[in-house]
Amino acid sequence: MMRKYVLIALAATLLTPTFTFAESLTFRIRSYHPKQVNIAFYSQNRNHSWPGGGQVYVLDDYEVHDYSLGCIQGEKVCYGAWVRGSNATYWGSGQGGKEGCQSCCFVCNGGTTPVRNLNAR
Repeated sequence: MMRKYVLIALAATLLTPTFTFAESLTFRIRSYHPKQVNIAFYSQNRNHSWPGGGQVYVLDDYEVHDYSLGCIQGEKVCYGAWVRGSNATYWGSGQGGKEGCQSCCFVCNGGTTPVRNLNAR
């Protein structure tokens, strides 16, 4: 009888899916907008964002900023940025990752993106 419980526990352990964050993806972003810009990153494969928890990163200068994200190999990640206090002006997938975008998504493969410039409009 004990052997049966051990086998069940072993099977449950082996069959339980786990996510491993075996890779990273580094986004390189620079804002040329005169106002502060919020930015977040959104997984297209699961319900996850960076920095997460309703938080955002803030761009408040014209320097290139590197954001290294722990992600799952092969995961598609998109950036969304918007002027702080207003989502009328946005880049990439925008606030909440809800907008369509071209060339704002990258695959998690241990690499680094080219610098994405957020130009003033």
